[in-house]
Amino acid sequence: MTDAGAMSGAGSPAAHLVHGMGTDMAAPSWPAITAEEAATVVAQFPAAGRLARVHWHSPRPFSAAALIETGQGMFLLKRHHRRLRTPDQLGAEHRFIAHLRPHIAVPEVMTLAASDSGALARGDWTYELHRKAAGVDLYRDRPSWTPFLSLAQARAAGVALARLHRASQGFDAPARPPQPLVASFTILPDPDPIAATERYIAARPALAAFLARRPWRREFTSLFSVLGDGLQPRLAAQPALWTHNDWHPSNLLWEEEDVRTVIDFGLADRTCALHDLAIALERSGVAWLALGQGADATIGQPEAACALLAGYAATTAFGAEDGATLVRLLPLVHLEFALSEVAYFAGVLGDMSAAALAWDGYLIGHAAWFLSEPGQAFLRRIADAEHGA
Repeated sequence: MTDAGAMSGAGSPAAHLVHGMGTDMAAPSWPAITAEEAATVVAQFPAAGRLARVHWHSPRPFSAAALIETGQGMFLLKRHHRRLRTPDQLGAEHRFIAHLRPHIAVPEVMTLAASDSGALARGDWTYELHRKAAGVDLYRDRPSWTPFLSLAQARAAGVALARLHRASQGFDAPARPPQPLVASFTILPDPDPIAATERYIAARPALAAFLARRPWRREFTSLFSVLGDGLQPRLAAQPALWTHNDWHPSNLLWEEEDVRTVIDFGLADRTCALHDLAIALERSGVAWLALGQGADATIGQPEAACALLAGYAATTAFGAEDGATLVRLLPLVHLEFALSEVAYFAGVLGDMSAAALAWDGYLIGHAAWFLSEPGQAFLRRIADAEHGA
């Protein structure tokens, strides 16, 4: 049972804002979790106890999440629309987390009273509940893909990523089936990336409809021709591995300058270690929210990227060929998740303006920056770091 005091300190759900596509806050696509809703859901997880208070609503845009307090401590309650995650789809993430837990610090997934499932279906929503993990959420109010606050944190993130990759060994679940907002790995390793892209699009009708009048084949052919030369056989030779696929500072909890806990496995899938490392460098080594704002020449942060890479290479085997593959992969590693974002905006939200921004500004725009002189300089700095320059 809750009362008005349960919302004390949480702010009004009606006034809740989330991170938008740029630097401004925006109205949420998904309503904030209310105290009454949280109490009803938490009651289905017997180890969590009764709700005492909702403390904070997450500003992340693709789902609704709240930090809550119960008689058993602090928890993160997360709610997804069923078109984004079903209990079975969340189950894949939870099994990966369970595999990692004996080896690295990850959230504890709470389970339901009636089963060992960590996901509750209720109407149009799917819920999951995690015990609050150890560490300080230094970046919780910063937009995703915010660069690191220090080179020491960047290096620590590289060390932690290498440890996650070691911990992931032996988790042999198949790749996730097509679903929104997952960083899959089906296009770039394919000998015919255009045909692979056609299959990707065909499996997502809203994406196909959005692209029907766009010259996407011409744009992709150009990108693959200019940026993808020789990449496919290198990727095809990489060992498959379940990976995080969303490695950036706000998905890590911190203890001073070290990573304490890895969180948010919503994009996890079967890819390869170099794919995960390239995503980490791409998402945290470039201040993408400033792209197109008049300072494109300075958005790259190669020293932070090199620090992350140095931490990774110091903790795991990483040779010259891996470095060469990584540099080739970096400009294109975002493609599949960018396509997934377009499909999400066009199909789940019906927001064609946001879908166009995801296509033009994210998918095409990020790749184009890597073709610019600042982007090429960024890649050269990564390559030089690999050769000890």
